[in-house]
Amino acid sequence: MKNNWSILFIILGLCALLLGAFIGVLSSFVYLYPDFLKEIIPFNQLRPMHTTTVVSWIILTATGGIYFYLSKIEKIPLYSPNLGRIHLLLFILISFGIYYSLLSGNMGGREYLEYFPLLTVPVLLGWILFGVNYFKTMSGKIKNWPVYFWMWGTGIIFMIYHLSESHFWIFSAIRDDYIKDLTIQWKSYGSFVGSWNLLVYGTAIYLMAKIKGDDSIGRGKVSFFFYFLGLTNLMFGWAHHTYIVPTAPWIRYVAYVVSMTEWVIFIHIIYSWGRSLSKEKKNSNLLVYRFLMISELWVFLNLVLALFMSIPVFNYFAHGTHITVAHSMGTTIGINTTILLSSVAFIVSRIVQSTSLEKNKIVTYGFYTFNISLLLFWFVLITGGVFKAIWISDESNTYFGDLQNASASIFLGFVITGCILFIGMLMMIIPMIKKLLSFYFKKEEKTSK
Repeated sequence: MKNNWSILFIILGLCALLLGAFIGVLSSFVYLYPDFLKEIIPFNQLRPMHTTTVVSWIILTATGGIYFYLSKIEKIPLYSPNLGRIHLLLFILISFGIYYSLLSGNMGGREYLEYFPLLTVPVLLGWILFGVNYFKTMSGKIKNWPVYFWMWGTGIIFMIYHLSESHFWIFSAIRDDYIKDLTIQWKSYGSFVGSWNLLVYGTAIYLMAKIKGDDSIGRGKVSFFFYFLGLTNLMFGWAHHTYIVPTAPWIRYVAYVVSMTEWVIFIHIIYSWGRSLSKEKKNSNLLVYRFLMISELWVFLNLVLALFMSIPVFNYFAHGTHITVAHSMGTTIGINTTILLSSVAFIVSRIVQSTSLEKNKIVTYGFYTFNISLLLFWFVLITGGVFKAIWISDESNTYFGDLQNASASIFLGFVITGCILFIGMLMMIIPMIKKLLSFYFKKEEKTSK
């Protein structure tokens, strides 16, 4: 494997995003045609394939970006490039095992991690290798770490712990206690997401520092306050997900305040950075700048939606509807994906040493297609959630099939906007993959700092 193996993480991540989005499109047709693909791949297998693949996009791209930034941009020699290669090969092999588990129906895991539980062992091994490589690389090399190095390191450590925690249910002492089992399950998932958020948000702050050419953004008090707030959210922000667990209401309220405050600070960081950036630096990093600024919009939209969801009465009716899905999609696609796409665009601009993606009209059209369709997709999901909440609250309605029939037009909008969203992704991502493959096979210029 060549020295540019970190690029393979990113290429595989982009492929996972396209595959996950395509599976999502296939899954959406089930809402219109319940028997769609039922005899080939039923919905209960399509859905975990979609979620697992999209999570893989986030993990692979964030990981590849960290390896690339340390070795190629910061010029810090990795402790062991071979550990990184083993990490990559391990994740590739695991992916075959996970898809085989899901396609064959031999699952047995819990929500979001529904593949065969033993497959988590090599996944954890990959993260441990990543952690050893990261901290051995950084130890003694960099003094006075900027905040993004802390965020990456902390995210790796907590990812190992919370991925393990999400499987505590295999022990009978946990599994036999329903309340304890449910609480740990949802607590671990919330913290699991918080762990990869540290990797993604750390990447965002790194990009802002490099584009501006001023590392003060990574060393300022606001950034470190954001880091500790994110860490607090990772540890305690999960509580608002456990509404069905008998716990004191103040725990959920504190959790919501923490998670909402984190987003407000992140908006402030991006907004302040955007205002302080010169026109020249914006134009020379236009696509990266656009992705980061659109992520700010999605942070704001999800903040507003989350504030509504924090109202107990509203949450009572909204929980379990497509409003929850809208919140999840807005976070995963609107925030995490746009930040990681900005990372990919930044890496491409450094390895090609040009603004080739900004000048590519297909990429530009894809950017606007992606964001406009995502906004419409988001509104359709919220509309569907509101419609379902109203329908359920009407005691005269009794048959779920009637709700499905009445929601046909909403599902049609869901499918159409989802298909357009996928097309927008194709328009942006295929040129990115071509550039990365070209660099991997040594057809492009050397990396620039």
